[in-house]
Amino acid sequence: MRRKPLRPLAHIIAARQDGKNPDFIEAKERSERNQLLQQKTRVRAENRLLALGLIFIIGFSAVGGKMAMLASSSANEVRQYNTGSKIINQRANIVDRNGNILATNMSTQALYAQPPLMINPKKAADDLLRIFPDLNQERVVRNFTSGKRKFVWVKKSVSPEQQQQVHDLGEPGLLFGNREIRLYPNGKLAAHILGGTRFGEEGVKAAEIVGVGGVEKYFDDMLRDPALEGKPLELSIDLTAQAATRQVLKDGMRYMNAKGASAILMDVHTGEIISLVSLPDFDPNNRPREAVSGDPSDNPLFNRAAQGLYELGSTFKIFTAATSLEKGLANPKTIIDTTPFRWNKKNYNDYRDYGLTNSVEDVIMKSSNTGTIRMALAAGSAAQKKTLKDLGFFKSLPIELVEASRSKPLIPKNWSDSSTITISYGHGISATPMHLASAYSIIANGGFKVLPTLKKQIPTNAKKEQVISTKTSEQLTSMLRRVVSENDGTATMGNVYGYQVAGKTGTADKIKPSGGYYKDKVMTTFASIFPASNPKYTLIVTLDEPEIEVLGKRKRTAGFTAVPVAAEIISRVAPILNLRPIATNDAMEYTSISSQ
Repeated sequence: MRRKPLRPLAHIIAARQDGKNPDFIEAKERSERNQLLQQKTRVRAENRLLALGLIFIIGFSAVGGKMAMLASSSANEVRQYNTGSKIINQRANIVDRNGNILATNMSTQALYAQPPLMINPKKAADDLLRIFPDLNQERVVRNFTSGKRKFVWVKKSVSPEQQQQVHDLGEPGLLFGNREIRLYPNGKLAAHILGGTRFGEEGVKAAEIVGVGGVEKYFDDMLRDPALEGKPLELSIDLTAQAATRQVLKDGMRYMNAKGASAILMDVHTGEIISLVSLPDFDPNNRPREAVSGDPSDNPLFNRAAQGLYELGSTFKIFTAATSLEKGLANPKTIIDTTPFRWNKKNYNDYRDYGLTNSVEDVIMKSSNTGTIRMALAAGSAAQKKTLKDLGFFKSLPIELVEASRSKPLIPKNWSDSSTITISYGHGISATPMHLASAYSIIANGGFKVLPTLKKQIPTNAKKEQVISTKTSEQLTSMLRRVVSENDGTATMGNVYGYQVAGKTGTADKIKPSGGYYKDKVMTTFASIFPASNPKYTLIVTLDEPEIEVLGKRKRTAGFTAVPVAAEIISRVAPILNLRPIATNDAMEYTSISSQ
């Protein structure tokens, strides 16, 4: 390329003819040449920066894409080798209402293997099987000797003794990593309340603990929230009352030859669950697998108190009486026809002959089916539905157990007069014992709506919703007291000296999975309130398929099975709950120790 001279001859001659300085021509040409050079240099620099920016964009996109792919995959070996990743493994403690530990964390070691580093993989596998007999021999040998695995989990948790035994093997390919495990120091004591945990995200140096059932799952986010700085979750249960309830229920279940049992102790004013037991139970330290076939209630994970939907029998009769009293159709002394009843070619009779007529309170005390039926029909289906809906039998309860959220009562799709008849005495509708506890607490506390909770409550003066009148509540409680205190009552074995137990028995034939009812299998329930003079607690006890021999006869009714078990529980937990019996003028009253 030809370069333009700095002093073009033609321009110089012209400048001299005009009398101008020829040096200005050279200065102008030099300035134009510098501007052109700067422009070229700038364009070249801009192109280089653009190319460099494209290279960075492509590089960062590739790295980001790879990171996203790794994050969305389950490549355990990659995660486990990534020592820079952080897993939050701290989980808050769970305590009872008095601060006693129910669930906490414990430091332990996890055992893993790196087969490429092993001197003798086959011998290492054989040696480990002697230390850990529960390992799958075929799988361990295959993982160690296949040559395909660079990383293998052996045991997620080992004891100090086992760790020392592995060290003694002298195998460099067997390594340990620190981690925490969830520990339940009371074993089975509150299994269905706590639920249990499992490992979530896992690394060599840490493992995330996540809830899989009970309050561990319900409060999972809160228990893992670092912002709470490990503040414990305070439950409403009393550990001592829980232990006493479980022990008595376990003994009663065995003595009554029952296949299962449950007990719920609830504060009638706050809804706090003081104890909750479901048997058979399990150890959350070694949580069993979920049932994949068969009857779910046969699995120890099944929470009979919050999950089990049962026909609860004559415990529902008090709700029929509540409907009549609230509608003004009767009072406790109103006379009711209790002769045999016939409806749609079906006969309804009582367990035994109670005479031609009885008062409303006698119908409840003696547990007359025919009297209850006539009260229900007089009130009507709409009134019956309203009462049961107000008491919470139309939806699942919002208690802090994930298992309870799926336990919505089973009610008739077509609520006919026949449904009204059977539901009046607790058949044709299925609910959980937890629903029954909530409903009886409403009866006991003056008629105010209360929902069961497993969280310790702070006293409040908040206004509560009135479900039934205070007058009706007092009348119903008095009727329930007669069921226990009168000789003709069905729960005379439930009388506990000094605590004025009130309650209602329920014996219901069990439903067959294929439909219909068993003739020789029942569910028995005793729904109780104590002390009746100033109700504080509700206790619901259920037994699945109980049977006991009394004076040479086989007995299955609640009065002989669930009632004595409940009475023993009350006698054991009442002192724990600061209730002290006092005898005054041959009438038993109570007072709170804390108020003395």
